[in-house]
Amino acid sequence: FAESHCPLSLSLSLYTVSLSNPLFGFVDRTNHLFPPMTLLTTPPLDQEDEEMLVPHSEFVEGPQPIEGPQPMEIAQAETASTVENQQVDEPQTSRFTWTIENFSRLNTKKLYSETFIVGGYKWRVLIFPKGNNVEHLSMYLDVADSTTLPYGWSRYAQFSLAVVNQIHSKFTIRKDTQHQFNARESDWGFTSFMPLSDLYDPSKGFIVNDTCIVEAEVAVRKVIDYWSYDSKKETGYVGLKNQGATCYMNSLLQTLYHIPYFRKAVYHMPTTENDMPSGSIPLALQSLFYKLQYNDTSVATKELTKSFGWDTYDSFMQHDVQELNRVLCEKLEDKMKGTVVEGTIQQLFEGHHMNYIECINVDFKSTRKESFYDLQLDVKGCRDVYASFDKYVEVERLEGDNKYHAEQHGLQDAKKGVLFIDFPPVLQLQLKRFEYDFMRDTMVKINDRYEFPLQLNLDRENGKYLSPDADRSVRNLYTLHSVLVHSGGVHGGHYYAFIRPTLSDQWFKFDDERVTKEDMKRALEEQYGGEEELPQTNPGFNNTPFKFTKYSNAYMLVYIRESDKEKIICNVDEKDIAEHLRIRLKKEQEEKEDKRRYKAQAHLYTIIKVARDEDLAEQIGKDIYFDLVDHDKVRSFRIQKQMPFNLQCSFSVFGFGQRGKTILIVPIGH
Repeated sequence: FAESHCPLSLSLSLYTVSLSNPLFGFVDRTNHLFPPMTLLTTPPLDQEDEEMLVPHSEFVEGPQPIEGPQPMEIAQAETASTVENQQVDEPQTSRFTWTIENFSRLNTKKLYSETFIVGGYKWRVLIFPKGNNVEHLSMYLDVADSTTLPYGWSRYAQFSLAVVNQIHSKFTIRKDTQHQFNARESDWGFTSFMPLSDLYDPSKGFIVNDTCIVEAEVAVRKVIDYWSYDSKKETGYVGLKNQGATCYMNSLLQTLYHIPYFRKAVYHMPTTENDMPSGSIPLALQSLFYKLQYNDTSVATKELTKSFGWDTYDSFMQHDVQELNRVLCEKLEDKMKGTVVEGTIQQLFEGHHMNYIECINVDFKSTRKESFYDLQLDVKGCRDVYASFDKYVEVERLEGDNKYHAEQHGLQDAKKGVLFIDFPPVLQLQLKRFEYDFMRDTMVKINDRYEFPLQLNLDRENGKYLSPDADRSVRNLYTLHSVLVHSGGVHGGHYYAFIRPTLSDQWFKFDDERVTKEDMKRALEEQYGGEEELPQTNPGFNNTPFKFTKYSNAYMLVYIRESDKEKIICNVDEKDIAEHLRIRLKKEQEEKEDKRRYKAQAHLYTIIKVARDEDLAEQIGKDIYFDLVDHDKVRSFRIQKQMPFNLQCSFSVFGFGQRGKTILIVPIGH
């Protein structure tokens, strides 16, 4: 080995490693040999890390002892994005009216309207007055200048087409759909819009004075890039990360979070600074809600699922929203006992109904009061929510072989039913979309059309759902707050939620990490389920129309009572959050920022290991026999690659002639 007493001046930007030199030293561009040192380059950034990392300008001056970052959490993606769920709100909308005179005398196979402009694009309506090879009026929306647009063009639009009934406007036929228009599919619409027999029947009112009126309402929407979309910037809200199959949990958590009274109660649950979120459901939920309220990016749910006692496998198993909702509320209710928020779960979600059996021929009645946190409503055979409530309170006759055995009266004809004593301020309706099919011996999903109103009146028809003991002074008028949707079949699918956080006209779609603005039609009507005619394209060809089942439909509804909404949709701010929680979460955020900054700057730094004479004296002959020192036991420094530095010391350079061995800078004296 060589020894030198000269000052060491080194700029890492000037040297490269020479693999041909037997000492594997650093060689400058003038080929002068310099003492070598160990260089450990930090691995490149993980592109699937928790967040996208960008270079940061706050570099730390001077060499530093290295402090490695903690393991980063990796976000799991569940489903691929589609054009349909990439859209954002604020469409440019316009209605076009086309009055067609001498309609019955048209002798052309197809007819185009004049061009109209929506969203800066040219559109026109295309009709086949005698049908496109079918006994129906065929009607489409067409991109008027599709043949002159540049290669690769596309545009997305939601639109409706209508034939106006000129006698009774309520009988106007209107159909709507959405489509990504491109060179291959420059028109889109309905081959079987309406039967020709109805269209040309003078008594029907669609053609009056040989004039037909067609309307087109077009909303051009912007398609966004999923990866660059900023939910906080676009909507003011952030999403929740999916751990693999936790979309059902995410939709429920977003719904509960956006009930401010519930969120405030969670914040006021007593927790201590010594609690760990992974072992405390209240603290994990407090932490999650705090981050949803103040973070700028999507929030992870791993601490919460760990507090449930779930392992990684459980997170990849799709559970049931109803079951999770009940278990979570029961656990929170138990944790709230003896605290300032005791009874909050009951105050928000608990209602009561009365089960009764009343004899017809003798004076005997048996009643039993029961509480509920949610109601399960039948979908099959019911047109809407009101039909389900009618079925819920439907009276059953107990007679014949099914007579009721009344105390002291023997077998008696009787009627059996359920009536409601009171409804809760927050009414949770679970729609029975899944049932067991005994004929097929399997579970099936009910995709039937099922309507639900924006305003729900449970006092209708003179309080037909209420028991004689109900307080009639309480108005049971509700407004819709949330619609939880299941998309898919009985063996799997995807959950997301439409929510009105402030009960305004603006709806938001919470779909895991992404939050978008939506209109009321998309949140309500498009979640009814049922069947829909598949829109047709290429009207020059004979496309046989057919209907398809809509597998995305409402699964759970949350209503808030009008008289309680001021109390429930309350203000929640930092003063509602315990100080120790604010300190803890602020520290977590700072550590997260440090970790992100560390990884963002990694490509600008390198690591050197320096062994001093005391390291050699301590290790050689004891722990080390075939090398100079144990690299893991000497001090490490993280330095900028472009930063020159000076060490005023005498040093020894140790090296091995074998290719690939490490050479260390070892200061000897100071």
